Amino acid sequence: MAQQAFPLMPHATASWLVDNTALSFEQIAEFCGLHILEIQAIADENTPTKLIGRDPVRAGELTMAEIEKGQADPAYALKITKGPEQILRTKGPRYTPVSKRQDKPDGIAWILRNHPEVTDNQIAKLIGATKGTIAAIRDKSHWNIQNITPKDPVTLGLCSQRELDAAIALAAKRAGITIEDTRYDADRDAMVEQLRAERAAAERAVAEASGEIEAPREITAENLFKR
Repeated sequence: MAQQAFPLMPHATASWLVDNTALSFEQIAEFCGLHILEIQAIADENTPTKLIGRDPVRAGELTMAEIEKGQADPAYALKITKGPEQILRTKGPRYTPVSKRQDKPDGIAWILRNHPEVTDNQIAKLIGATKGTIAAIRDKSHWNIQNITPKDPVTLGLCSQRELDAAIALAAKRAGITIEDTRYDADRDAMVEQLRAERAAAERAVAEASGEIEAPREITAENLFKR
């Protein structure tokens, strides 16, 4: 009988699953090959060392479809997916290019302002910042607070939209908050206005063709003084 496969970094993977999914501790423990008490300690942040979450989806060890199945059925056992993507750089915190590191405070400030339900632990793992930096930005004691401008971390390239949405959804679920997605409201309103304008133009064209209204004439000196 083949030995069951587990993630390359089980504790880091468990930390990510705790913070970014609604899977039960039992499911996470079974998938990562850990004891349920270890998962509880990770969730309570009582581990001896700070854990940097490792996304098993990006590592090719798990699919979003599997996660969704597990979230829908607490008794479902997640199946690991083995692939070449498993061989990745996994040591240390999330790598951020030097050119973007100065943008981290702006991304943190944006999340604190727009999604206060997201925990410091989630922000730290999402952007790769320390909890001390997050706390300093929150209480405005950061050394560069005067120059910090809240900006969407996705636009800044600090995380993906999927990662941000997952963190927000998880935080909202834990806080019992219902979030309405308004990202496309402006586009929808602009489309409605455009359709109304096109309909009005079409109705006017039909009325002019039928003689119900006079088509606008070119304004010249001759017809202007005839009025």
